[in-house]
Amino acid sequence: MPASSRSSPGKGSHLAARGGESEKRIQPLGLAALVGPQPPWDVSPCRSLAMNPIQRPEMYIIGAQPVCSQLPGLSPGQRKLCQLYQEHMVFIGEGARSAIKECQYQFRQRRWNCSTVDNTSVFGRVMKIGSRETAFTYAVSAAGVVNAISRACREGELSSCGCSRTARPKDLPRDWLWGGCGDNVEYGYRFAKEFVDAKEREKNYVRGSEEQARMLMNLQNNEAGRRAVYKLADVACKCHGVSGSCSLKTCWLQLADFRKVGDLLKEKYDSAAAMRISRKGKLELVNNRFNMPTQEDLVYVDPSPDYCLRNETTGSLGTQGRLCNKTSEGMDGCELMCCGRGYDQFKSVQVERCHCKFHWCCYVKCKKCTEIVDQYVCK
Repeated sequence: MPASSRSSPGKGSHLAARGGESEKRIQPLGLAALVGPQPPWDVSPCRSLAMNPIQRPEMYIIGAQPVCSQLPGLSPGQRKLCQLYQEHMVFIGEGARSAIKECQYQFRQRRWNCSTVDNTSVFGRVMKIGSRETAFTYAVSAAGVVNAISRACREGELSSCGCSRTARPKDLPRDWLWGGCGDNVEYGYRFAKEFVDAKEREKNYVRGSEEQARMLMNLQNNEAGRRAVYKLADVACKCHGVSGSCSLKTCWLQLADFRKVGDLLKEKYDSAAAMRISRKGKLELVNNRFNMPTQEDLVYVDPSPDYCLRNETTGSLGTQGRLCNKTSEGMDGCELMCCGRGYDQFKSVQVERCHCKFHWCCYVKCKKCTEIVDQYVCK
């Protein structure tokens, strides 16, 4: 449904009571690795879930609570939600995997390219910094959960939700039917808000502290990611009629392609606002000349590393060995990508399909063509 015809998502009803126990470690989404222990410095439990999908589906049988008790890193409130909604966990993992994939696409030509460190830590120490990059990963991860849960509802995979119940858009032509089975964005938004934000909201930091600033940053970026999915959901229609006459249309609410969500969040990343914590415990702009961010905007509280060199403290992997574009003046160009260190040139053989012909009926036959191309890697 067009964003203009739908109200913005509110706080949503609570799906379950939250637990209360303060924690000192900051973790995105609060989704600890669903399989295996986390390194003590890891701050990427949601992405770890994506890298380690649960291999024991039989544990999802109603009443099989070990699936929740064996998930390290869940807060008390998240553990309660897990026990109530065990069947949701698989789709949270799917959403996290799509978020990783989208992050790597959006940053493929940047010094920090959303690299995964290994199957447990995923993004590693770099997530401990409240940077623009961390802001994006929180947002796209939250968006991935909304996307996956909303679609699972429509496909009948979850017992607690079904097709979207969004009201008929006022601007839909009167002779068009509002029906079908739409993606349940409302439920996806509410569930993701309750589960993803639970870990942050249970924390009780000193007002005005750096820890509180990071918590508020995480919550802001989680919300921006959820709203990106909600905002881009739109009306889709299908024609009915004799010989394709389209005399009748049936319409429903449909999620946008997740690439569009990634594109929108990348724009928000580029315009993210630098914030700091006030004595009153609120985030405020570092530079008052700019407008205050809305709930759809990304924020950060720490400057980003330059990501040029490998640094175990910050978690930067550096750009040594990265491919670069000799002719580009952008971030993918050798001058910027290699941070002035220079680059090496080598030749590689690329094999591509070529001279393709369509044969009746019905297949395409191609030849394989080889080409020697110059490539450049950072020193």
